[in-house]
Amino acid sequence: MNTKIISVVTGANGFVGSHLVDLLISKGHTVRCLVRGSSNLRWLEGKDVEIHKYGLFDKEGQKKVLTNADYLFHVAGVVKAKDEAGYFNGNVETTRNLLDTVLEVNQNIKRIVIVSSQTASGPSDDLNTPKKENDPSLPITTYGRSKKAQEDLAKSYMDKLPITIARAPAIYGERDTEIYLVFKTYKYGLFTLIGFNDKRLSLIHVSDFVNGLYLCAVTDKAVNQIYHITSEVFYTWPQVGKEIQKSFGRKALTLRLPHFLVYSVAAVAQFFAIFSSSAATFNLEKAKDFVQTYWTLDCTKAKEDLGYHQSVSISDGIKRTIDWYKENKWL
Repeated sequence: MNTKIISVVTGANGFVGSHLVDLLISKGHTVRCLVRGSSNLRWLEGKDVEIHKYGLFDKEGQKKVLTNADYLFHVAGVVKAKDEAGYFNGNVETTRNLLDTVLEVNQNIKRIVIVSSQTASGPSDDLNTPKKENDPSLPITTYGRSKKAQEDLAKSYMDKLPITIARAPAIYGERDTEIYLVFKTYKYGLFTLIGFNDKRLSLIHVSDFVNGLYLCAVTDKAVNQIYHITSEVFYTWPQVGKEIQKSFGRKALTLRLPHFLVYSVAAVAQFFAIFSSSAATFNLEKAKDFVQTYWTLDCTKAKEDLGYHQSVSISDGIKRTIDWYKENKWL
């Protein structure tokens, strides 16, 4: 009797996806990695996984991968695009295609876990009211609206498929290329802060996040639910700076950038992106995210339903991350 557990991971070659793959392998799963043909597979090399190079609109290819799968973890998504259509195609229509394919070939799948973002719910009003799963979703950017639309789409399939939505806060850790820029700048002696107030944020190490995704998949109570897989602690960027200082063993010049300057830089970057085939990494909408005072999520529901807990402290997580960057010559 074949009792192997088959998990499909979209975006398996990326930062979060590759860490999830590592966890699933450690749990004894057969892992099918659904990746684009042009994907860099460096984080999957030498691992006991199946690589399937089908795009997220390649329905025939997806049928081969999703038939008889036990779990689908939909991690892939678009975080930057040239226009609204790019965000909605990359986050909503790809999800629709996957769910339609599962309906066609594998209605008995055990669970579909869809990775969403706290941007779908929007920033918090104040420190005492972190966003809860049932709070109104009030996204403030096109990316956030596309992730909310992805969630709304997923909910419309919940009467037909066992789906769990996992919202992510800011994620850091080994292999990350986004928050990595904060560490890289610090190495050169500069630590920048946005605005003159100490903003609070939820910030989670990638190993905690993928553990939360796994719990979303294997917990019966999680069917048709949304969870905040996030830190139990809210941080300020000066706190993060102190932990980075500990790991580097030296201080950096702290520079606070006024909000108007952040918007000015974003406007210039967005303007020049008009002449590029690639979307701007930093634009006016990203600046709008950066200047918010509170990006905080409440994870009480995940703790109660899933038995989820933050296991990596900010101190240990930053040290692990910086050590990895140094070992891999990123710093």
